[in-house]
Amino acid sequence: MISFENVTKKYNSDTAAVDALSFTVQQGEFFVLIGPSGSGKTTTLKMINRLIPLTKGTIYIDGKRISDYKIDELRWNIGYVLQQIALFPHMTIEENIAIVPELKQWNKEKIQNRVTELLDMVGLDPATYRNRMPHELSGGEQQRVGVVRALAADPEIILMDEPFSALDPISRERLQEDIIHLQRSIKKTIVFVTHDIKEAIKLADRICLMQDGKVIQLGTPDELINEPANDFVSDFVGGVHHPETHFDLEKFIRPLPLLTEQHIPAISASAPLAEVLEQLAEHDYLSVEKAGMPIGVVDRQMMIHYFSQHMIEGGNNND
Repeated sequence: MISFENVTKKYNSDTAAVDALSFTVQQGEFFVLIGPSGSGKTTTLKMINRLIPLTKGTIYIDGKRISDYKIDELRWNIGYVLQQIALFPHMTIEENIAIVPELKQWNKEKIQNRVTELLDMVGLDPATYRNRMPHELSGGEQQRVGVVRALAADPEIILMDEPFSALDPISRERLQEDIIHLQRSIKKTIVFVTHDIKEAIKLADRICLMQDGKVIQLGTPDELINEPANDFVSDFVGGVHHPETHFDLEKFIRPLPLLTEQHIPAISASAPLAEVLEQLAEHDYLSVEKAGMPIGVVDRQMMIHYFSQHMIEGGNNND
């Protein structure tokens, strides 16, 4: 689907930001580019849709050189999601989503139907959200709109550049779950840049770990964890595990006075992390039950504390 052949990018010096990259992203694959700051991962991503011109080598999409596509044709057929959500503030949510379909001259009814379909897809009620302005949405809701805007014209390729790194841990985890479920249904080819190895392990079909503009190891998450190519890979991956593996909700509960005098949504003490996050996205706190009896409560702040201890902290993105 997307092939790099000896692709090099140099800026104003002899140092290569990207150095002779060769790899192929398969159709329908969730492909993650990761590495320390300055490794070249964002430069690699931006060369795909020609936001950054390459210096040497060739990139192919469906066997055709990207330089042979008209620039508008290329970019209209590649969805792009940024860390900076970048919704147009003076436009409604529907108008934001409709930008590329309008450029492609879809008719009004088709656009309206597509907006409805996409908002439903990410759990935003179309009747409620389509006429809202971006400032009326939370950060997580805005980023959901950013994702579906990239899907609006049904592109085969989606580029995602650190799309969740500016969000709080709970919103980030919830959007990671959303993108996993979304990809299972839409089967797009996704190239995703992150600095967070836990995020990469969770999302990727394959991971391309870069350092100083070169590919250090390309493989499945299991291969990077269990068969690191060298000490750099081993150190970068570290003792990574999915937070779900060691999650125990009972460790985070606390008593709540007057619990019986107010209605608090309940959740089982054995609930998996994903379910806890889904519920906390809708409610400030939850009653935790064991054997049908409440044993305490858990709230968003507790989960943020959990992620601050278990997730790799965000870093700068200077690629």
